[in-house]
Amino acid sequence: MQKLSAGLILVIVVGYFLLLLGISFFTGKSADNKDFFIAGRQSPWYLVAFGMIGASLSGVTFISVPGWVNDSQFSYMQMVFGYLIGYTVIATVLMPMYYRLNLTSIYTYLEQRFGRASYKTGASFFLLSRVIGASFRLYLVAIVLQRFVMDIYGIPFWITVLLTILLIWIYTFRGGIKTIVWTDTLQTFCMLAAVILTVVVIAGRLDYSLPEIVENVRNSSYSQIFFFEEGWSDSKNFFKQLLGGASMAIVMTGLDQDMMQKNLSCRNIGDAQKNMFWFSIVLVFANLLFLTLGALLYLYTNQVGIEIPTKIVNGVAKMDTDLLYPKIALHHLGPAVGIVFILGLIAAAYSSADSALTALTTSFCVDILEFDTDESVEESVKHEQQRKRFLVHIGFSVLLFFVILIFYFVNNEAVIKQIFTVAMYTYGPLLGLYLFGFFIDRDVTDRLTPAICIVSPILTFFINQYSEQLFFGYKFGFELLIVNGLITFVGLFLFSERRIQSVE
Repeated sequence: MQKLSAGLILVIVVGYFLLLLGISFFTGKSADNKDFFIAGRQSPWYLVAFGMIGASLSGVTFISVPGWVNDSQFSYMQMVFGYLIGYTVIATVLMPMYYRLNLTSIYTYLEQRFGRASYKTGASFFLLSRVIGASFRLYLVAIVLQRFVMDIYGIPFWITVLLTILLIWIYTFRGGIKTIVWTDTLQTFCMLAAVILTVVVIAGRLDYSLPEIVENVRNSSYSQIFFFEEGWSDSKNFFKQLLGGASMAIVMTGLDQDMMQKNLSCRNIGDAQKNMFWFSIVLVFANLLFLTLGALLYLYTNQVGIEIPTKIVNGVAKMDTDLLYPKIALHHLGPAVGIVFILGLIAAAYSSADSALTALTTSFCVDILEFDTDESVEESVKHEQQRKRFLVHIGFSVLLFFVILIFYFVNNEAVIKQIFTVAMYTYGPLLGLYLFGFFIDRDVTDRLTPAICIVSPILTFFINQYSEQLFFGYKFGFELLIVNGLITFVGLFLFSERRIQSVE
């Protein structure tokens, strides 16, 4: 089988980057802080909706979800159905509030509701969460490029990471969200095109028609979606996954500056809600497509006799399912699939990392440095803020670089599991803060909020470690996020008092 050469892969990457740079040039002209942060609130909702699909899926879904099918079958769809519940809450509860308060950073709400310490705490947990999450996603793509391109030229991993981040910085530093709305649209198209083409080619190799794809995947050992049999002790249990998915959607989209920043760039709340509705529907089918690809990859592997990639963990060889899709696409399906796969892979990396870098910059500038985003700010102040924003943008790029290198040396699990594990601990306090703010008419002791939000993940960790002893064999899945949020909620309630005056 003809393989895609490392040289051709490099040409594809450079060509794709030049295309992104061209988009950045035209969209970033005369961009100020308002354009960088929220695109002047002029983004077409349909572009935001389509682009958000790529940002939500990212390189993690593109690589890890198909490989995950071997162990978890289609159980991930249970979480996806939970996402629909979460997105409904976002569209009907969170977004109307964000628009009513005219927010640039969604964490400004915490200052208005609780106080300065709570505000800084919420923003800090987002910064921590997004730095780790973006690093995980970029790591996955960088390791694929390293394995199939850079190793051939003897280029070390740290240079691969440096180049990847540098390219992202170059096309986002001027336009920010104004650029990303357009680049994410292109990148979502590339991701979905890569998956669809791979499914079509593998089906052709297996001599499957479209109905036969559905039939053979459904009859395989990989296609089980719903898991009820083993009850609450099973990490794949339907109700655990559904609740976990709903809470994940709320915190990783609705309470995440990265995802909400795109929604806040829409012209009005009506457009933003239309965006969320269509994004939710398409995302369900997109995830089902990725899982179908995973089942076909394993069916093809079994029929042709391809060895699943391995890695050494603590001296023991284990399957590296994250590299299964890249191996088959680049080495077994011909140049056309390989080329489209590389485009999809790079698109997956940039669609999540570019917006993450922009959101980190926005949150730090608005929430930590306290930029004044009012239109009436003097020109001298605007110029000084743009200079600081430039430096912050560079700073977060450097931080992502080092975090990715750290993860490279300690990683020993499928990346998608790592991301959700981290999210359960770092997004939990945000969930607790917003739950309390929306549903409890009491004032928190603001100065104690940082301590409560730090103690909560620590307690959650120990509960998770000893859950089988404490809860009669019960093992937590992604619903651990809810536990973390509830611990924060209870802590806030214990140190709260009756409100004197409601905050509008």
